[in-house]
Amino acid sequence: MIQSPKRFSSAVRAALEAELPLVKPAAFRARFHLAEVMDDKAIVSKLYAIARRGTHGIVLKVPATPAIEACLQVITDRGIPVVTYVTDVPEPLRLAYVGMENRRAGATAAYLMTRMRRNTGGRVLVTLSSQMFQGEEQRRIGFADYLSKLPDPPAILTVSEGLGVNRTTKKIVMEALAAHSDIDCVYSIGGGNRAVLEAFAEAGRTVDIFAAHDLDQTNRKLLDSGQLSFVLHHDFRQDARRVSLHFLKYHKLVPQSVEIEQTDISIACPLP
Repeated sequence: MIQSPKRFSSAVRAALEAELPLVKPAAFRARFHLAEVMDDKAIVSKLYAIARRGTHGIVLKVPATPAIEACLQVITDRGIPVVTYVTDVPEPLRLAYVGMENRRAGATAAYLMTRMRRNTGGRVLVTLSSQMFQGEEQRRIGFADYLSKLPDPPAILTVSEGLGVNRTTKKIVMEALAAHSDIDCVYSIGGGNRAVLEAFAEAGRTVDIFAAHDLDQTNRKLLDSGQLSFVLHHDFRQDARRVSLHFLKYHKLVPQSVEIEQTDISIACPLP
């Protein structure tokens, strides 16, 4: 189950559909529940329906809200393993987390931005899809912690609840630009990057450094055109293998000694 913009969920689905048939010795049959926006009630209802129907495992990218965490407690108590992807929930509620180490990713973005930016006096806009995604919040913390240790740290403004959807993301960025004339850099954690750029263009403003996440189709085009300064990303197919290995270990289909490495952080920049 994935709550995210279609550009992300489609990439994850394609990776799982490519990798799961190659997994041995088990045969994986995946059912996908994907949506750009889901409220707590809908997510909890779907999770309980999955549990009632029966499953050998659930892959999850949803907000870590109290209602969802309470539901996950029931599911794990029933012996259904849950692997979180990209964003996490408290450890007792899941078998494993697959994805980059998010605080480290945020700190990496801050390091690269400080090395690349030309104007050191501007404000950095940080965009989240929602504060309820634990992974996004950890990236924001890592980013802010790194900048706070600089001799002259830049001001940071965080906006959220655009859900990575273009229309709502553009609205909150337009509001931020209207309120702060010194914003000149962007760290986009929550996506909707084309909408962010449209907001800057309509405001008659430029972006000095634009840092983003994930090499989805949209970000590849924006990177190729030089509109993104760099993109932090990870290999979806390798992550699909990691997810399957966690389930195989849980069901004792591979030796417990098999090690599952953490997701690497890769960096893509525009070609010169």
